[in-house]
Amino acid sequence: MRLYLDPGHGGNDSGATGNGLLEKDLNLDIALRIRDLLNNNYQNVEVNMSRATDVARTLGQRTNEANAWGADYFLSIHCNAFNGSARGYEDFIHSSLSGNSQTAIYQNIMHEEITRVNQLSNRGKKQQNFHVLRETTMPALLTENGFIDNASDAALMGDPSWRQRVAQGHVNGLARAFNLQGNGGGSDVIYRVIAGSFQARENADARVNFLSSNGIDSFVGTITVSGQPWFRVQTGAFSNRDNAEVRLNEVKSAGISDAFIVQETL
Repeated sequence: MRLYLDPGHGGNDSGATGNGLLEKDLNLDIALRIRDLLNNNYQNVEVNMSRATDVARTLGQRTNEANAWGADYFLSIHCNAFNGSARGYEDFIHSSLSGNSQTAIYQNIMHEEITRVNQLSNRGKKQQNFHVLRETTMPALLTENGFIDNASDAALMGDPSWRQRVAQGHVNGLARAFNLQGNGGGSDVIYRVIAGSFQARENADARVNFLSSNGIDSFVGTITVSGQPWFRVQTGAFSNRDNAEVRLNEVKSAGISDAFIVQETL
């Protein structure tokens, strides 16, 4: 499957702004997490991005590149804004498409998987005449991941662990829609790289921020030990042990000497 992944805006186009956040930064962060999850955990997937850094690309450049490359799916990542009064998640396909089109079928799957994990109110599946939905020759979806000018949504959007969950929701949808196969040859074992476990959430968040400053994505999950909640920092889940070892070495090189791998049977 060839995915063209499009983080909206960039460069001198910040997109929406609010609560100290810039849409272009959030879009890019979520998209990079989607790319890494796909590359690390699935086989026979190619990902091409309209931008992987903070640069400006025109709408025409994005769609022309996707069309010329022959992408199977165009996925555009955005965040919303509306005077601070609206909140929630919604996604769009082109307004000309019927509900039984292949694009709409993909939208149904993506919407279900994303809203399952994103902790946002569900504003529904919608249609619009957006350029990236109209000018692409393959099925295309544009996701609006919260309202950046709404304080409640923005509190989530500013959290790296939330953005990781949102990225995972997109990936779960892609895996279902395109029947993606794990890169472990059908193994039912997964290797999670753990970069710390803490009883205080703020300590776990500090570890996530430290890893992010070293270019390593991670998020906070909760486990229960002897009846007590612990906040566990995870930086990758792999079906291939060698890939997990590579990530573990990256984490240790950043100075996290107590990182380790957890092997789990799915």
